[in-house]
Amino acid sequence: MANTKEVDVVIIGAGPGGIFCAYELKEKNPDIKIVLIEKGRSIEKRNCPKRVTGKCVGCQPCSITTGFAGAGAFSDGKLSLSPDVGGTLPDILGYDEATSLINESDQIYLKFGADTNVYGVDKEAEIREIRRKAINANLKLVECPIRHLGTEEGYKIYGKLQKHLEEKGVELIFNTMVEDIIVEDGVCKGVKTSDGNTYLAKEVVSAVGREGANWFKDKCEEIGIETKPGTVDVGVRVEVRDEVMQFLNENLYEAKLIYHTPTFDDKVRTFCTNPSGEVATEYYENGLAVVNGHAYKGKEFKTSNTNFALLVSKNFTKPFKTPIEYGKKIAELSNMLCGGKILVQTYGDFQRGRRTTEERLCRNNLIPTLKDAVPGDLSLVFPHRIMVDIDEMIQALDKVTPGIASEETLLYGVEVKFYSNKVIVNKDFETSIKGLRAIGDGAGVTRGLQQASANGLCVARSIIKSLDKA
Repeated sequence: MANTKEVDVVIIGAGPGGIFCAYELKEKNPDIKIVLIEKGRSIEKRNCPKRVTGKCVGCQPCSITTGFAGAGAFSDGKLSLSPDVGGTLPDILGYDEATSLINESDQIYLKFGADTNVYGVDKEAEIREIRRKAINANLKLVECPIRHLGTEEGYKIYGKLQKHLEEKGVELIFNTMVEDIIVEDGVCKGVKTSDGNTYLAKEVVSAVGREGANWFKDKCEEIGIETKPGTVDVGVRVEVRDEVMQFLNENLYEAKLIYHTPTFDDKVRTFCTNPSGEVATEYYENGLAVVNGHAYKGKEFKTSNTNFALLVSKNFTKPFKTPIEYGKKIAELSNMLCGGKILVQTYGDFQRGRRTTEERLCRNNLIPTLKDAVPGDLSLVFPHRIMVDIDEMIQALDKVTPGIASEETLLYGVEVKFYSNKVIVNKDFETSIKGLRAIGDGAGVTRGLQQASANGLCVARSIIKSLDKA
């Protein structure tokens, strides 16, 4: 039976942004009534059959990308402790405030069990050497301290956060889609869910992540929220032996390097490095397979390989307004060639423009950690321009850490970051619809766990001020 319920705040999406928003609202006002609606499962029910069977069975929704903690629950769990990485909070709030919020969200992660070790803060001489090599290769080294949760430890930390929110009285609703955002006379009044219930609220926060970005884009068009085209990030996941990346891994854990390619002047960046990690598949809506990577804290889970993403960033002008669809089309083409799996190619074959075969892959000294990847040819997937960008970036990286450009280096495709059109928000993250705020990756505001978490804290404080005035 459908019901109507009145609350103070509705939060759509239980990723880091939504979690930290609910956490801070309860810290500031324990009596506030919060409903947090998530289309996926609670964290204890997020199990991926592929981790046991080795085969994806097409769970709907996917437990890797949806559920409490969003994609962060099974990600490598790297927290970037610099405002220069992971989103646009410094542009919206100012550098100092963004820094303060990142530090505060970091303390919350520590409170719930995050590793106290921070990479990239105590190796000054070594980092100077890495920077020197980067400058010589025309690469920019972005210095960013990293706190590594680890895939399995991150899951535990978010489990504790879920329990904390439940104990504080946050109403967590799982396995439920928000079907409609209710707007009357330009004011958001609440939401309607897939089970027929209506939640009326003084404030609604859209905190969907990348998986929900397309949903929110459609809602923006439906109710008239102002947006602008976002960046398209598409590329490959690179896998090498740990020995090749050892100096960078030991001193930075994740070396964030940016390159502007000589041929097209396109921006290419390294992203999400996983020392002794494994390459993994993520499944999005309609079974779309894209590549990602993980690294575990436990020694029993470690491999002999390091993987990281190379992402080409493209900004389009009018009339382009569909960055998500563009990224999906490239990923769909790769899926078509591989029977819905991930394509892998050696760098030697990539340079020669020929398909990697099972026979040549078996001769490789480098053993793929993604066992069901299909040998193929990335030139049948990517536009020529992106192929050139990736090749030139690999050549530049080889000057910093020799061995990256080995013929045996593995390239997996496609890695895509589904950033939505950027929602136009003010410093309180209010959209053009009064009473509706937008935060996190799905709004195009952030691009990672830490800034999304910090974003949640910030918008919670703004909501508290607004409710107090009312």
